[in-house]
Amino acid sequence: MKSFANKVAVITGAGSGMGRYLAILLAKAGANVAICEINETTLAETHTMMADYGVNVSVHVLDVADKAAVEALPAEIIEQHGQVDLVFNNAGVTVDSPFEDMSEADWDWVMNINLQGVINSTRAFLPHLQKRPEAALINTSSIFGMITVPSQSVYHTTKFAVRGFTECLAKELKDSNVQIHCVHPGHIGTNIVTNARMNERKDVANAMQQMMGKFIGIGSTQEEKADFFRNNGMHPSRASNIILKGVLKNRIRIFVGADAKLMDLSQRLFPMNYDRVFPLFTVPLTLMRNKKPLNY
Repeated sequence: MKSFANKVAVITGAGSGMGRYLAILLAKAGANVAICEINETTLAETHTMMADYGVNVSVHVLDVADKAAVEALPAEIIEQHGQVDLVFNNAGVTVDSPFEDMSEADWDWVMNINLQGVINSTRAFLPHLQKRPEAALINTSSIFGMITVPSQSVYHTTKFAVRGFTECLAKELKDSNVQIHCVHPGHIGTNIVTNARMNERKDVANAMQQMMGKFIGIGSTQEEKADFFRNNGMHPSRASNIILKGVLKNRIRIFVGADAKLMDLSQRLFPMNYDRVFPLFTVPLTLMRNKKPLNY
């Protein structure tokens, strides 16, 4: 894809984090944007932040786990924008819990948003993308679609599946007008921990503590962990900028952050023992990571 100017982009999870800044940066680049989010309040905040860019922005309160709502979305967007050129399946949630203690309801909650939401959106929008001269489908996996840590079994299941689904699509559509991208963020300062469901056992440390260690101040309550995750990750505006550059360069795998690249490398070098080397780079990167927003 040569440019985002005059394109129409659909973004789920646009109420905060990477989704919000994908919307803002695309608007700055001249794209018209359909922002989608289950939280009406944060969605309105994103809309307000886009007011000065002079592009057409439509607002869609959407639960991506609602298959019928996702299936109806393309017609709504085409009615308002006339076309769809880019789809960012970005919405995601997690449950922090050992598998044996996780309820079926919590498992299904993550599966329906992180995986079925991506699949249903892809099925709904792909025919419309194929009608455009150039188009792109961008699915957010995670570095947790490459490596695993304790207490994130359902999140890993969805993100490994999104990776497999998306890379298969890339092979199937390699000669078409539709670019396919799989995004693998590392630690980005988002609200995913704030919105997570927690079911911890005292004898099982949470995922971030396993990776980085208690000594860097992660905390023990959900609020403390959420504050640490949001305040110590790469600023989502910088992550979104990396993603958009990856789309313009037509990179199928888009790694976001040095930690994501290093974790991917570590699992290639040490397939079953990569977690032993994480402290060698996760702690320094946490201290060095660029947490300031872009000037946009």
